Amino acid sequence: MQFKSGFVTIIGRPNVGKSTLLNQIVGEKIAIMSSKPQTTRHKISGFYNDEDSQIIFVDTPGIHRPKNKLGDFMVNSAKSAVKDVDVVILMVDHSLKIGPGDEYLIDFIKEAKVKVILAINKVDLISPDEFKMIYDRYMTYDFIETVIGLSAINSKGVEKLLQAIKLKLPLGPAFYPTDHLTDQTERTIVSEIVREKVLLYIDEEIPHGVAVEVQSFKKRNNKELYDIEVDIICEKQSHKGIIIGKEGRKLKGIGKSARQDIERLLQCSVNLQLFVKVREGWRDNQNFLKSIGYKE
Repeated sequence: MQFKSGFVTIIGRPNVGKSTLLNQIVGEKIAIMSSKPQTTRHKISGFYNDEDSQIIFVDTPGIHRPKNKLGDFMVNSAKSAVKDVDVVILMVDHSLKIGPGDEYLIDFIKEAKVKVILAINKVDLISPDEFKMIYDRYMTYDFIETVIGLSAINSKGVEKLLQAIKLKLPLGPAFYPTDHLTDQTERTIVSEIVREKVLLYIDEEIPHGVAVEVQSFKKRNNKELYDIEVDIICEKQSHKGIIIGKEGRKLKGIGKSARQDIERLLQCSVNLQLFVKVREGWRDNQNFLKSIGYKE
């Protein structure tokens, strides 16, 4: 049996379902999700393995017009993920009209000169005629080789997408152990889980101004228990109060929900302590961004 392997980048505008697709393919939640745009800030790798292939998927931040250094990092991260890969999945949401953001995406995908699969998400919500309109619009770009309709949230079309990817991959060995699902460390995943809960529990624009940093990650001797301390960093004193909530209820809810997910991840009990801190203008502080992992 000939074995295939390769790298595949998932790219698209914010909130089109890229992380949902990655989680469905891998079979585990390795990328956080929320209804808020720009949830993904880093490139996140997830590994798909079967008997004749290994596919390394890279989920990217949504392409948007950056307003600060954090935004610059996110856009540059997405752009760099298109280089030196075997296949790019351009993911679009049927409900979003094609606009300048899509043209911007298309321009640098075209420059990368890579095999491109167009994945039209949420096709279960549209008619065949609507699908054909989207298909016809994007097929005016000659670099798109294949079009797949799917519904990432319920796995419809995912197997068809995997088969289309395999056809475009070169022969080669597995790059990672086949029992691995991601190259993220447990510490990084814990940080992202806490940030996801902030996104879920806090409304308005505040979550976009929140960073999460794991300060301590220790397993107690001879015990199935982790002690984890995490800082939730916001930009204003007023935001700190909102995150903590009346009588600490918001923060308790964030902590309880995060702890449950972390315990599932680590397969043991967790003593999770959350601290909310204020750091004004952190999204434009290059040194601070580097210190919490936002590096080119």
